[in-house]
Amino acid sequence: MPAEPADGDFTFVHAADLHLDAPLRGLTATAPEVAAALRDASLEAFGSLVELTMARGAAFLCLAGDIYDGAERGLRAQLAFRDGLERLSSAGISTFVVHGNHDPVEEGWSAVSAWPERTHFFSSEQVEAIEVRRGGAVLATVQGISFAKRETTENLALGFAPRAGGGLQVGLLHCNVAGTADGYASYSPCTLEELRSIGLDYWALGHIHETRILSGRPGGLEPWIVYPGSLQARSRKASEAGAKGAMVVSVRGGRIAAVEHVACDRVRFSLAEVDLSGLSSLSELHSALVEEGHRLAEAAGGRSLVLRARITGRGEVHAELARAGVLEQLTSALREEPVAAGSFCWWDRIEDRSSPPLDLEALSAGDDFTADLLSVTAAAGQSIAASELFQKMPAELRKSAAGLVDELGLEAIFERSLLLALDRLELGS
Repeated sequence: MPAEPADGDFTFVHAADLHLDAPLRGLTATAPEVAAALRDASLEAFGSLVELTMARGAAFLCLAGDIYDGAERGLRAQLAFRDGLERLSSAGISTFVVHGNHDPVEEGWSAVSAWPERTHFFSSEQVEAIEVRRGGAVLATVQGISFAKRETTENLALGFAPRAGGGLQVGLLHCNVAGTADGYASYSPCTLEELRSIGLDYWALGHIHETRILSGRPGGLEPWIVYPGSLQARSRKASEAGAKGAMVVSVRGGRIAAVEHVACDRVRFSLAEVDLSGLSSLSELHSALVEEGHRLAEAAGGRSLVLRARITGRGEVHAELARAGVLEQLTSALREEPVAAGSFCWWDRIEDRSSPPLDLEALSAGDDFTADLLSVTAAAGQSIAASELFQKMPAELRKSAAGLVDELGLEAIFERSLLLALDRLELGS
């Protein structure tokens, strides 16, 4: 029989932003079987989280907010959540939950009148502290506080105590750490310095959908400050791409020894990027995209994929891609490619960032308008950031372009605009 772990040796799991039963945004026009799989993905990812927590023999699970996607909190989501927590409780595993901006305490409704015994939902009134025990020993103390309302703009981190009980000190909070990521609402804003100064061992955070370890290293003295990212991707945004899952935290001798990100997602959003330089036909480009799709499928470990293709580079195939309807036909051809049984590979769209075979160095050396354009744009790129240019645009134009900017990024749009202008100049010469 394996030896019993020492009093200070245990594992816990940290996840956030489950958004259970939420429709995946921007993909409503998919095939019926794909749409159904996308709808179920968040619930299946939660099932994977429960399995992971049990398989690792975790002492407890921390869920850092946005369990649901909104005030509606569908019945299917609530029942799946309750059933998963019941499995954990029956296995002797405690679950600690805070509510975030998508599922604040004072909004929405509950179809569940009683939760499993080992489940604790932190209130929104003040920071609470709960000790986790194994036998007669205290393994950890978990502090947490929930959002009362969606628009929670006060710094909730300031209510945490440096030490509220025995064992490892864990803070559970949905918040926005300043400077962490762009595009996220500043709910419960705080700074990295504030979190470090409080004196906890591990901050289990939620709100940012990308995996971020802001502080901490094995054997180090600084506290661990961690965003696990979302459990399942929800849209084609860049922040939703790649593996999604939870953090498995190993504690040895009362100190954090390792923090490991483990994938729990069932459908993965990925970018298939292919350089057409050196390709001589659309057929070769199709083959290159298929090959990249197979590589991403293998890397995803059998999960289903939603792929966005990005074609880059300079070459003669660029002109073929510019023909009317070619991108749509290429997308349809990719969707007909066979995939492994039990999964799907849905090619969502193709983004053409390719260019004709222009010699920019030679064009810059000329004494014509093209050379002047390259000189002016190079100077603008050095002196004015793309974000500044965007802010100088008329308000209505900024509003209409916001979706494209969110998806592609300002720098890419700026570069693409220049290349498009050069294309037009060359065609007209």
